[in-house]
Amino acid sequence: MREITEPVALCLPDGRLNPGAVGWSRRPLHDTALKGWGRTKRWEYWCVMTEGALVALTVSDLDFIGVNGIYFAADGLPPVTSEAIAPFGLGTRLPASLGGRAASRLPRIEIVDGADEIALRSQGKIEVDLTVRRPAGHETLNVVVPWSERRFQFTSKQTALPATGTVRTGGREYVFGADSWAVLDHGRGRWPRDMVWNWGAASGRTGGHVVGLQFGGKWTAGTGMTENALCVDGRITAIPRELTWSYDAADEHAPWTITGPGVDVVFTPFHRRAVDVNALLLRNRTVQQFGRYSGVIEPSPGERVTVDGLRGWAEEVTMRW
Repeated sequence: MREITEPVALCLPDGRLNPGAVGWSRRPLHDTALKGWGRTKRWEYWCVMTEGALVALTVSDLDFIGVNGIYFAADGLPPVTSEAIAPFGLGTRLPASLGGRAASRLPRIEIVDGADEIALRSQGKIEVDLTVRRPAGHETLNVVVPWSERRFQFTSKQTALPATGTVRTGGREYVFGADSWAVLDHGRGRWPRDMVWNWGAASGRTGGHVVGLQFGGKWTAGTGMTENALCVDGRITAIPRELTWSYDAADEHAPWTITGPGVDVVFTPFHRRAVDVNALLLRNRTVQQFGRYSGVIEPSPGERVTVDGLRGWAEEVTMRW
């Protein structure tokens, strides 16, 4: 995979993919302003995990529909959700490129990305008040995946970002303290109608390091690009080959294994989230398992880092959109 080191536009003036944009970078360098309508997908997904609790916020505009929501889960309690579908994305705001303000009217979510700090806020049934930090020099994985000149995706996957704050719901307050970690999935692109993907991520301190795991599968196959990377103490190692996933999505207790160059990990789930949405033009089946990763990674030849109980998730998504 080619590493991009200078700012570049994702699209040509006519909306086709800019061939010079295909590659990956250690920080966001792509101008992802997309012109026109049709198969255009934009979203911000943040998930913050701490010991005993997690919260995820989604603001998305899929051209013909906006899908926005908050998901909260804590040990020993049923999960709490606040979700809404917005026809044609009404009431949903997303910046053209990474940074700035994203917001939804229902549920009321606001994400303000100020580069060094990101504010995650929501009101209503689930009240989120979290601050995420990007440490100075912290590297991220930013990739353009090309299916064709008319179908392509820019994704910024950002792991191992420290977070602090509170979540309030059901008359209780949950504190996200020093051992809380955030992951961002920022997406801008034009997609095929049908797609299946795997995604796995994890963040935290393990083996004497701050580690972020970022794994993807299926959707990048055959494009020459991957979204696989290791972040160790703020330094990204991109993995240019597909990884091997082995799992049984129907068994909520079964471990998942992910192996490949520099990666040999087992994911053991402790909480399952299943989504089955059929809303006219949108069909989404998701199995998202939250749990812990253990094993060994090699961010560089001969450098082995032990992964021991790193909190994160693994998922399988089937999408028609």
